[in-house]
Amino acid sequence: MIRVVLDTNVIVSAALTRGGVEAYALDLAVAHKVELYVSDTTLAEYEDVLRRPKFNLLPAQTIDEMLAKIHNVVIVVQPGEALAISPDESDNRFLECAEAADADYLVTGNKRHFPRQWKNTAIIGARELIEILIDAERP
Repeated sequence: MIRVVLDTNVIVSAALTRGGVEAYALDLAVAHKVELYVSDTTLAEYEDVLRRPKFNLLPAQTIDEMLAKIHNVVIVVQPGEALAISPDESDNRFLECAEAADADYLVTGNKRHFPRQWKNTAIIGARELIEILIDAERP
């Protein structure tokens, strides 16, 4: 099964736009079509960012339900080393998680803050993940 790490911006976009490609990428994990990996740090960032006042358009119950779905499907890994690859410090936590998970893909809406590839992990957008899965299903 494909192993993925979802950047926080994918989670936020999924929450704000339920019909978008980011929501579909998260739905793939919830439906066990891909394996979703997190670290304690990345999981805490999901919750912190979703609960920030600037996202108060989301009802607390919606956030709670979304986080519960995520908690039910994630596989938690413990990154080994601290990285300083990305200019955005918090993005380094996602690279660390991807490395610890030996993830196939790190899915983000902000590819410019990441290298194109980190070790065995390709950095892609949500639409690219969906296209990869569709192509894998074709005979």
